[in-house]
Amino acid sequence: MWNLNSVTSIAFKRDYVYRIVFDDGLEGDVDFAEYIGSGPIFEPLKDLAFFRRAMIAGDTISWPNGADVAPETLYEKIEQANQSLSASRSEGRG
Repeated sequence: MWNLNSVTSIAFKRDYVYRIVFDDGLEGDVDFAEYIGSGPIFEPLKDLAFFRRAMIAGDTISWPNGADVAPETLYEKIEQANQSLSASRSEGRG
């Protein structure tokens, strides 16, 4: 059975980046810039003041207009970023 993790904490970092923390302790920065302009629901997020109004709703990050990104998508992005970071650190030790 698929275990769906929930977002427990978000913190605005810079530009279109939020620090996301999940209930199992996984955390990382997610750049939402790729979503800006990817559909009408994400259009208001171009305005950084609006973008910074994110909250946790339905186990994920969400904005007042109903825009959100599935928690499993965010989880996967953070896992991949953390794996890439670990790999690059390991290669540097050579």
